[in-house]
Amino acid sequence: MAVNHDPILKKCRNLGISPGVLGYSKETKRDPKRNARRSKASEYALQLREKQKAKFIYGVLEKQFRLTFEKAEKMQGQTGENLLILLESRLDNVAFVMGFGETRRQARQIVGHGHILVNGKRVDIPSYRVKPGDVISVKAKSRQSEMFKALAENPKGFPAWITGSTASFEGKIERLPVREDIDIPVNETFIVELYSK
Repeated sequence: MAVNHDPILKKCRNLGISPGVLGYSKETKRDPKRNARRSKASEYALQLREKQKAKFIYGVLEKQFRLTFEKAEKMQGQTGENLLILLESRLDNVAFVMGFGETRRQARQIVGHGHILVNGKRVDIPSYRVKPGDVISVKAKSRQSEMFKALAENPKGFPAWITGSTASFEGKIERLPVREDIDIPVNETFIVELYSK
């Protein structure tokens, strides 16, 4: 399985996003304007940057991102919004927003190690897409670990499209997210324009 091992803070600085978006509380101490380009970025550069942001935030590499975009194109509605909805409804991202991982990378690892159940069945595929009605929970044996006990002590508020609580280690997907539910700093229109060339 291909994994992105880019340094988090360095990549966040290059893309101009806060590490908090990825679940990291640490901020870089370097001056963001120190190595800033003086020339105005081209239209292509802006589009590419937005695509890189989305790929980095969700931990998806190019091939998988392209396949997700192609699926979004075939869906009804706006392609850009569909793309973000498909990325947001990945199991590793759902585990992160439910508070089962402090960061998206940790949530991906938790899913990969088989700690997460979907409708009572073990699913270890981070790219698995959840559907309305799915119940996402942590395996009973895994709940005894110190890591999950610590997460339960600091519960995270669930987004509007999921009901349940971190403390109960369970949540139900009431509906798929809509654009208003997704608070990542990405302009999806630029991504659509880039792939439309």
